[in-house]
Amino acid sequence: MLPQEKPNQDLLDQWHSDPDNWYFGIFYFNRKDKRIFPPKRIKAMGWTVNFANPISVLAIVLILALVYSLTVWLNTTRK
Repeated sequence: MLPQEKPNQDLLDQWHSDPDNWYFGIFYFNRKDKRIFPPKRIKAMGWTVNFANPISVLAIVLILALVYSLTVWLNTTRK
């Protein structure tokens, strides 16, 4: 597969079902998979983060920073 080609659904399913791509059964880590938020191990449960993709880790850090900032801001405006 060339780097610019998108993987087909069969390959995505193969990566998803490979236990070597799941650390401790919950953390998805696959350098070949460029998706930021792939489905969780049980697909009906939503999405998880591909920890091998730096953009997804950055997205999680930004989301956590936003939640923290909003919490601090809301607590200071109540007083």
